[in-house]
Amino acid sequence: MAHNPILWTFRRCPYAMRSRLALLSAGVKVELREIRLKDKPLAFLQASASGTVPALRLHDQVFDESLDIMIWALKKSDPMNLLDMPKEGWDLIEVNDGPFKAALDHTKYAIRYPDLDAVAERDRAAGYLHLFDARLRGRSWLFGERCTIADLALLPFVRQFAHIDRVWFDAQSWPDLISWLDRFLGSDTFAQVMTKYTPWSEGDEPIWFAG
Repeated sequence: MAHNPILWTFRRCPYAMRSRLALLSAGVKVELREIRLKDKPLAFLQASASGTVPALRLHDQVFDESLDIMIWALKKSDPMNLLDMPKEGWDLIEVNDGPFKAALDHTKYAIRYPDLDAVAERDRAAGYLHLFDARLRGRSWLFGERCTIADLALLPFVRQFAHIDRVWFDAQSWPDLISWLDRFLGSDTFAQVMTKYTPWSEGDEPIWFAG
């Protein structure tokens, strides 16, 4: 008996967002289960050792790291050749997931970090965004005129940072970064991965995503 993969997700989480982007790009069919982070279902907690989204349950294993989910999906099917990028792309993802994400969190959730200077943390995050902007200069995507997995991996986090204060963000000297983000936000792909679903409950009819 075939078992379709189950993706546990939360719509606004950038990690979950990039997983959905890769699954959609790959055309890999999954059962999508939206959860409330403040009321996590027992079935989700039993599936995910970390208790965090996203989590992709296969018949024989569980992926609960978003980048692992992206790579798994694109290794199954990669019609856009998203995995075809130079090593620098993986380095950018590492920067995004490490120091940039830390500075983003220190800015967005400043109340949780009373010992840190929120403005200094915002400036630190901005330093990484200037690096991304420089890579985009004269290009539509990070590595030319074609999207790669690095674009899909970074865009949800740049979106999250921009939405902390979009007026401030748009006033900064990173025009190519703004254009890159806005093209993504206006795309059909973004609309598809941001469809709102009712949080999952036991006995609900399956919601199929991608495929």
